[in-house]
Amino acid sequence: MSTSLSIVLVIALIAVIYVLKGFKIIPQSETRVVERLGRYDRTLQSGINYLFPIIDRAREVCQRDEVVYGDGSKSVVLRTTSRIDLREQVYDFPKQSVITKDNVTTTINALLYFQIVDPVKSVYEIDNLPNAIEKLTQTTLRNVIGELELDETLTSRDTINSKLRVVLDDATNKWGVKVNRVELQDITPPESVRRAMEQQMQAERERRAKVLEAKGHKEAMILQSEGEKESQINQAQAEKQTQILKAQGEADAKILQATAEAEAIRKVAEAVAASKTDPATYMLLMKYVETLREIGSGDQTKTVFLPFEASNLVGALGSLTELVKKQK
Repeated sequence: MSTSLSIVLVIALIAVIYVLKGFKIIPQSETRVVERLGRYDRTLQSGINYLFPIIDRAREVCQRDEVVYGDGSKSVVLRTTSRIDLREQVYDFPKQSVITKDNVTTTINALLYFQIVDPVKSVYEIDNLPNAIEKLTQTTLRNVIGELELDETLTSRDTINSKLRVVLDDATNKWGVKVNRVELQDITPPESVRRAMEQQMQAERERRAKVLEAKGHKEAMILQSEGEKESQINQAQAEKQTQILKAQGEADAKILQATAEAEAIRKVAEAVAASKTDPATYMLLMKYVETLREIGSGDQTKTVFLPFEASNLVGALGSLTELVKKQK
């Protein structure tokens, strides 16, 4: 009786262990692909799931892991696991050499952001998914860079990223993978090309500096000529204004002089008329006095002889002058 009871207890214990072993807890954003007797059966969801031991088995897949050593070096290892991560993943591919359209060998390092959207396809449509994505990225990168020259490669990262993403997303769609982004980390041309580019950039900077200096000198000359032009215009306007004012002054002076002469002539005429002197005699006397003034102003003239009749004329002129003064 005790032997039968022991057997029953052993069988019961094995049954309990069998039942408990079938329970699987799947974390959030993870899944498992379950096969029953070698054929696809279902895809597990996050939470508590039950697998019948022996007949149900989670399919193992390859996973790419990065190992960091104590000295800071890194290496990539592949391991098998039944866990399928549904989160977005990042693959940092090692540097590789590519050849541009103008036959320049360039080293490029790329980052790939992808996500598994169909776990079944990622398991059954491709063997070793990480390695397939890496090789596809490398070959696609070579094809895209081979269509561009070195200068375009260095200045068209966004274009290269977009082309890579479109090509990779289309190629990996049948694997149940969605490629979200592709980023080029480093584009490193050969040392000789870098030196030539640095010399070219230095020459370009010097050319720009000379162009700016020439433009500055040109603008300075233009400003100087404009200043001289404005100065000459101002000077001409000032001279013009001066001449206008001078002419106006001379005109006013002549008018005043003519007015004074007219007034003098009028008064002389009145004096001549009052003294009952012949106008012809007065004119003769004025001419006579002017002649004497001219004779007396000469440097070589020391003595002047007057005829006797001139005394009478001078006396008449003096009387006429006194009469003019009295009328004033």
